[in-house]
Order: sequence, then structure tokens, then C-alpha cells
Amino acid sequence: MSAAREVLIDTDVLIWLARGNANASRVIESLGDWAISSVSYMEMLQGCRSKQEQKALQKAFKSTPDTILGITPAINDQAIALVEQHALSHSLHMADALIAATALEHSLPLLTGNGKHFKVVDGLQVVIFKP
Repeated sequence: MSAAREVLIDTDVLIWLARGNANASRVIESLGDWAISSVSYMEMLQGCRSKQEQKALQKAFKSTPDTILGITPAINDQAIALVEQHALSHSLHMADALIAATALEHSLPLLTGNGKHFKVVDGLQVVIFKP
């Protein structure tokens, strides 16, 4: 059984980390235990500009395999409900809905620099990251 998670990290914070942002590094290092959604991992893979970057990302997450939380049927259902409720009124996108649903399903606060994307999600605890 894996250790209790402290926070779910949104893709934007991982991007800041990959770009060498000192605050992102400091904040993530200060966390006891954290996770990301498989959606964030796939978004990071899509952002790779070379096979070398892709291999480095794969290697970084293979060393901590329990940090990637997959999309379960419950997460899927919750994300669909979020898109149905908020896509038209607040432009909630599929990826953000899946990430929010992952945080909700695992009872984790979401560390993000994009608080406005998630403010409409009832019950989601958002921790704002400032680069």
C-alpha cells in the first residue's frame, strides 16, 4: 500500500519545474509526498521536443511509479459531470476536469498556478502556486 499523498500537482507546476523555476523546485521538494494525474504525465510527454526529453521524463517518473494516478471509472464519471456542469458556463476543459476529478477522488488538494481554471469545482481544495 502506498503512503498517504499530500497534494496533487497540476501540469503547469510541472512545466515550471521542467523550465528550471527555483520556486517550483523549492515547493515540490518541501512536499512530503505528492502525486500527479496520468493526464498531467501525458501532457508533459506531449510537450517533449525530442526523444531525449521524453526519455528523461520517463526515467524521472519510473523511479517513482506510484506518483502517477490513473483515470478510474469513478474519476471518469466525475470528470464527465464537471464538464457537463461547467464547460459552457466557465470553459472547463477535459484535461482540467480529469485532473480536478482525480484530486477529488483521492481527497487531495490541487497545487496549481491556474486557480481560475478550477475555482468552479465544488469541494476541490486549490493551493495556488506562484512562480
